[in-house]
Amino acid sequence: MSFVNTLKSEELTMLRRIVKKVHFQYFDMKHGKSFVTNKMLDNVIENIGPEAVEKMIKSGVDKGLR
Repeated sequence: MSFVNTLKSEELTMLRRIVKKVHFQYFDMKHGKSFVTNKMLDNVIENIGPEAVEKMIKSGVDKGLR
C-alpha cells in the first residue's frame, strides 16, 4: 500500500501543487495544461519518500499554502 493513500485530502492537494510547481514547471508551456496528471504527481510524491513529504508538508503549512 502506498503511503500517498494515507495522506489527508488537503495535504495531498498541497503536495500536488508543490510538486507540479517545482518538478513540472515547464511542462504546461511545452505540452499543455492537461499533460501532467494527478497520477504522475502522486508517483513523484511516492518516489520522494515519506520523510521528505513530511518536511514538504511542514514547509507548505509554514508558508501558508494550506
